[in-house]
Amino acid sequence: MRIVSIVTALLVSALLFAIVFQREALLDFARQATPEALMRGDTPGTGGTDKQAEPQATAATEAASENAAELAPGTVSVIARHSVAREVDSAVVLRGETTAARQVDVRAETTARVASEPLRKGSFVNEGELLCQLEPGTRESALAEAEARLAEARARVPEAGARVAEAQARLEEAKINDNAASSLQLDGFASATRVATTKAAVSSAEATVESAKSGLESTQAGIQAAEAAVASARKEIERLEIHAPFAGLLESDGAELGSLLQAGGICATVIQLDPIKMVAFVPETEVTRIEIGAPAAARLTGGEETKGRVTFLSRSADETTRTFRVEVQVPNAALALRAGQTAEILIEAEGAMAHLLPQSALTLNDEGALGVRTVTADDAAQFIPVTLLRDTREGVLVTGLPDKVDVITVGQEYVVDGVPVAATYKEVTQ
Repeated sequence: MRIVSIVTALLVSALLFAIVFQREALLDFARQATPEALMRGDTPGTGGTDKQAEPQATAATEAASENAAELAPGTVSVIARHSVAREVDSAVVLRGETTAARQVDVRAETTARVASEPLRKGSFVNEGELLCQLEPGTRESALAEAEARLAEARARVPEAGARVAEAQARLEEAKINDNAASSLQLDGFASATRVATTKAAVSSAEATVESAKSGLESTQAGIQAAEAAVASARKEIERLEIHAPFAGLLESDGAELGSLLQAGGICATVIQLDPIKMVAFVPETEVTRIEIGAPAAARLTGGEETKGRVTFLSRSADETTRTFRVEVQVPNAALALRAGQTAEILIEAEGAMAHLLPQSALTLNDEGALGVRTVTADDAAQFIPVTLLRDTREGVLVTGLPDKVDVITVGQEYVVDGVPVAATYKEVTQ
């Protein structure tokens, strides 16, 4: 019994040694030991191979080599596709909203009570239409008083002019008397005192003339002040009527009848929706692709589609988001579009070479960059970052790849750069 146990242990040890350390030799032995060779009594290593069996053995060896390559350690089986870049109509896709072309809070310029019935929100108003009528109060009396003062100031003009004429006449008289006194003094018929008196009279007359002219100018200034007071009173009365600055819709009710409207208080809010604006913010990487006047299209969340053109592109970036404001003007004659609706805006730009790939092919690398994993010429995985150009029903259009590339569509999440892959190509995209 002891001998049987020892023999059994030796046989098991030899078998384990052959399986563990001589595995390749056993596999080769098993491949070469075909049933036909065994029936003829040929065994591996005896040199008794049949000439007809040699091609079969060679084919079996090649197939085994291919299977061994597919099962090589570290190789990952993936599904890929051949992709060829094609030129597409590129567009800058932005998310934005609709805004009114113009919106203004029409405010009162004076304080008074509202004397008119209010217009209700949603009403359409024409340019210049009356929005609020205010009570005049004492403004008409103030205007009448200002006009009376103007008339009084104008009535003083003839009197001031007459005083100037009188002063000038007295000046001429004083000059004549002075000349006569000077002549008489030369002949010895007038004293020096008389000559001095006439000269003093001339100086006094000149001062009187200047005073009269100053009075005339003061009268004219009074006229101008009275005219300004009249204009101010009339302007104050004009401010009692508040008109629409442009045609549009009332976004709020007008000021209520009988309410006290303070200076700066809102009479009504008017917005203009035809045309309407689409406002969005474009990143730095895309701003150079947009031009003023470029055609644009927009799709609203409700499914409405409209077209317009770029009318404004900011020259300065927002300090917080580093984006640039862009505006698209869209006709809205039927007023079907409302301010504040979310819209997807597509602005036409130059064409670009892009690859159409399934959205599932996109992945992220360790740094969080968006891209795809491709198959290199050495059958290894490689991550290439891409830029998403557009999302379509057939897939996503991306840029940043070579014109021809093999993209992994299934299994890209299980490989990293440099990992050997065994790619199976399922479809070709032209």
